[in-house]
Amino acid sequence: MTNRSDFPLFDNHPTLIYLDSAATTQKPKSVIEAVTFFYENENANVRRGVYNLTAKATNRYENTRVQIQQFIGAQHPQSIVFTKGTTESINIVAHCFAAPRLHAGDEILISAMEHHANLIPWQQICLQKKAHLKIIPLTETGDLDVEIFQKMLHPRVKMVAVTHLSNVLGTVNPIEALILEVKKHQIPILVDMAQSIASHTVDVADWEVDFVAFSGHKMYAPTGVGILYGQKKHLENMLPFQFGGDMIKDVSFEKTIFAAPPHRFEGGTPNAAGIAGLSAAIDYLQTLGQQNIYNHIDLLTKYCIESLRKIPMVQILGNPSKIFGVVSFTIENIHPHDIATILDSEFNIAVRAGQHCAQPLADLLEVPATVRVSFGIYNQKKDIDKLVEGLLWVITLFR
Repeated sequence: MTNRSDFPLFDNHPTLIYLDSAATTQKPKSVIEAVTFFYENENANVRRGVYNLTAKATNRYENTRVQIQQFIGAQHPQSIVFTKGTTESINIVAHCFAAPRLHAGDEILISAMEHHANLIPWQQICLQKKAHLKIIPLTETGDLDVEIFQKMLHPRVKMVAVTHLSNVLGTVNPIEALILEVKKHQIPILVDMAQSIASHTVDVADWEVDFVAFSGHKMYAPTGVGILYGQKKHLENMLPFQFGGDMIKDVSFEKTIFAAPPHRFEGGTPNAAGIAGLSAAIDYLQTLGQQNIYNHIDLLTKYCIESLRKIPMVQILGNPSKIFGVVSFTIENIHPHDIATILDSEFNIAVRAGQHCAQPLADLLEVPATVRVSFGIYNQKKDIDKLVEGLLWVITLFR
């Protein structure tokens, strides 16, 4: 699967090797055209008028909600909340669902491999409520320690929040098994699918998962658009996190009656153009086929690991047998920032260097930073070959 020609950015940067899709994906022409079409033909504020233009904008907005419902296997479109991204989605659950149910001495469980977006909201809620944030440890190979996780589940645990795919280690967690384990104890669970939503099929109703969060910009859609899926029964019992226009049923100077979900969580003017782009991105993914996308990314991941293992001084983080789409590594005695800078300036290869918004994980692994490469549908094996050439050059420079 090579769809580089579908992405206009590569027309403008023909020699660019983009290996940072875990940070954000490039956008196909169909998505860019959908955003342009909206602004040129349908631009109006959704749910804010009775004239024809706003009706068209509103129809597209709500039809995209149904499209996402079907894409993730939800039972109700009312379970789909539009947000700015995964971070806002998780914050809504932390503040509007977990916080009211949390008391001093209660616990929230997250894993040691979480992105800051799935750590700090829970950390801060626990601090406010004098509850305890408990960390599910990793095994020596970088996998989530399922045995210890099972032992951590008890009546004081009020929430579990875990990533499906680590943005640092590339570890794919056995999310369906984790959900089943949590459900035995009737504990609600949120799954962060920011890194996996484009390549892994999900059926939230079959999983019986309570909440799922993901971002558009990591699934070939525009930035500034995200999704929160929540079971309808949960959303109906949650008060909103942000107050403003069009999230009310009735308001006076003395009190407010909030709208039913999902609109009560969508105060303010939404990113309607971005949501039009999100709709086009889902169409694009479904045309390609998620299984085909998975197979392509899996092939590249395995080829990258195999190639990096041939380079002296390279240390790959995580469990190679469970890595998907994201490969992080270090090179002995060379700082990752130096590696990334030279790859960019000398080979026009874009990789990420740093802690990848997971500083506690970096501290746990005792690495100040890593180089991270991550793949999109526009990448191919020759990109990895060029990466290896660049890394060998870097090593030569620092000898």
